[in-house]
Amino acid sequence: MSKYLVSVGMEIHAELSTLSKMFCRCPVAFGGEPNTRVCPVCCGLPGALPVPNQLAIEMVLRTALALNCKIAMHSIFHRKNYFYPDLPKGYQISQYGDTNPLGYDGYLEIPLPDGGSKRIKIRRVHLEEDTGKLMHLPGGGSGVDYNRSGVPLMEIVTEFPPDIENPEEAKEYLSQLRNILLYLGVCDGKMEEGSLRCEPNISIRPEGATTYGTKSELKNLNSFRAVQLGVEFETRRMADLLDSGSAVLQETRGWNESRNESFGMRVKEAENDYRYFPDPDLVPMEFEEAAIERLRADLPELPLAKSRRYKEDFGLSDQDAALLVADRAWAEYFEACVAQGGAPKPICNWMNSDFAAELNKEGLAARDSRITPSHLVDLTRLIQDGVISGKIGKEVFSEAFGTGKLPSAIVEERGLTQISDKGAIENAVKAAIAANPSLVQKYKDGQVSVAGFFVGQVMKATGGRANPSVVQQLVKEELER
Repeated sequence: MSKYLVSVGMEIHAELSTLSKMFCRCPVAFGGEPNTRVCPVCCGLPGALPVPNQLAIEMVLRTALALNCKIAMHSIFHRKNYFYPDLPKGYQISQYGDTNPLGYDGYLEIPLPDGGSKRIKIRRVHLEEDTGKLMHLPGGGSGVDYNRSGVPLMEIVTEFPPDIENPEEAKEYLSQLRNILLYLGVCDGKMEEGSLRCEPNISIRPEGATTYGTKSELKNLNSFRAVQLGVEFETRRMADLLDSGSAVLQETRGWNESRNESFGMRVKEAENDYRYFPDPDLVPMEFEEAAIERLRADLPELPLAKSRRYKEDFGLSDQDAALLVADRAWAEYFEACVAQGGAPKPICNWMNSDFAAELNKEGLAARDSRITPSHLVDLTRLIQDGVISGKIGKEVFSEAFGTGKLPSAIVEERGLTQISDKGAIENAVKAAIAANPSLVQKYKDGQVSVAGFFVGQVMKATGGRANPSVVQQLVKEELER
């Protein structure tokens, strides 16, 4: 196969977390009986007039600010005309133009495997309405569910020429963007329910060529894995076509999840096919600088900035920081622990291991469990101060998770304080060594790893309460006599 350069543009559609639709008061929800959350406006009946959802507009403005976009202080809605059964009006209310969308000329930084970062330029962040959903009926034929029609939909489009150059970067871009939307609270990010949909536009060109190749668009991918596999598949498919002397068509393609391959759907429309024009039923939107600055001031610390701060201020690893910031509530829990005086690294270790495991097992979020930040701070201090060992700490944490008691109270009730007195530990060391003369001889013959056996025996004899470092020291001293 010849050497080709890959270029990936990304179109992300995010349903906004509003209670009502974009231009009417019908409720927004997932699933339910088809065509039960509809009205004359979202069904496009004659004479019905749209009224914009102010909260949806503010959500798009906040997202545009978080993505470092310029804000269109004067912006209008357009009609995007095409005829398809899921579009009851025969057009979609959307936004068009270079500087008319609510946000334009922005960027998003993604982390790279080498520890650096890359800036992905964003062309526009605009607001539109979602379409209905086509359904295959049990008795044959198709139907349309208009419950989704008119749901506020934000589209985020990367700049051309694209900055994304491989499948891994495409996946990382989607991951970072989804996390930002979750932090902002503007979208629930549930790709499996279709509230976040990704459509990569893939093209390849021979190495050294300056003209970009013909692109294909993969529709409505619903997982990070599908995005990565989809870009990989399209890259191979296009390369095979070019190597065989065939042409690549500009087309829209679907994705077969079970076979991990794409399939042709239709030749892609050109921009002028949509016959955009200003919607005469909607007045222009005008924004004041002071209002935009209030929205900017209310933005939370975003995931990548938070991750960098955790690494710089707390000395956490890339992996630890990534696990903490992957969920805003999880990161806030960590910061609550640190604010109460907990040491960042031990708190992080307990959160990302034992605490996460218990929550996953019970299907709980941290806020719904009996473990508060005070519990973790109390536990880590007991271990740091040498009151209990790490092994006993796991036992204490398990009981605290089930009962809600503070670790210090459990330790006091059960007498679990760590034994650090050498005199109290020496007897157990001598007993373990006396009971295993053959292993003692192996140690003296150079097989020093058997010392671990004696440490284990002493810990067992003391119910795990002996200070491990003291045990290791005494075992070594006794074996080398």
